Amino acid sequence: MPFRDTHRAALTSIIAAAITLGPALDAGQTGVQSVQYRSPEGVEYRSLPDTDAVKSARAALEANPKTITRIIDLGVAQSGARQFREAIATFTRGLEIEPNNALLLRWRGHRYLSLREFDRAFADLTRGGAIDSTIYGIWYHLGVVQYLRGDFAEAAASFAKAQPIAPDAGELAGSTDWLWMSLSRAGRGAEARSMLDRMLDRRPDSKPVTNAYTRRLQLYRGEIGPEAVVTAADTDEVQVATLAYGLGNWYLLRGDKAQARSWFERSIQSGGWPGFGFIVSEVELRRLR
Repeated sequence: MPFRDTHRAALTSIIAAAITLGPALDAGQTGVQSVQYRSPEGVEYRSLPDTDAVKSARAALEANPKTITRIIDLGVAQSGARQFREAIATFTRGLEIEPNNALLLRWRGHRYLSLREFDRAFADLTRGGAIDSTIYGIWYHLGVVQYLRGDFAEAAASFAKAQPIAPDAGELAGSTDWLWMSLSRAGRGAEARSMLDRMLDRRPDSKPVTNAYTRRLQLYRGEIGPEAVVTAADTDEVQVATLAYGLGNWYLLRGDKAQARSWFERSIQSGGWPGFGFIVSEVELRRLR
């Protein structure tokens, strides 16, 4: 083959490899802010630069390249830097070593959810649950996917499985909140209220926790009014997205679609695109069209 053709073939191979590897190449580069999600309106949301946690986890994995724990550590660190596509590539690397590792399926399913790839998330999480039914994160995130799909009864069943195995008070608040929403949206409001009443005395030995979900639970119980849900002190974008969605859903359950739409839009305006409140708000606004 003439040198010119050989050179052209080599360049073609390099370009093709780069296109194929995509996020996997980004995962090995420091400071690359890749496009993670592009909304239907064309808004691009990007990853953050490598953190010290990402660099440390990557170095630890390079020293032990087939250790599943190190693979999960890197994927979780990448997720913390909103490097979700890179994290998926990392978890996929682990699944090539252990195809039936339920924890890897839990984490990859979660990250597919972050990228709005709901069918892939559902597939990973349902398979993970069939392998190991004791993993809280599988049922919690499967419930979110089912809720997004409008399968509210199925979502309620998943959150009911997650609730008793919540690892801490914060996660218990989250699964309780989603269970209340799922039951309510499934037309089982009395059951949702009864569940909240039963949960008042749960985990008395736990340290008090305050997060977006505990504040939404206060709203559901009537302990605070809607004007107290989002405050001036709420500046974190994911926190605002989470609170705004909960408030919008609360109005939607009362038949006030105008207020619901306003708060779903507020959730998206927050910029907290990885938050489940943001993701569900996108879906709700499409439903309201």
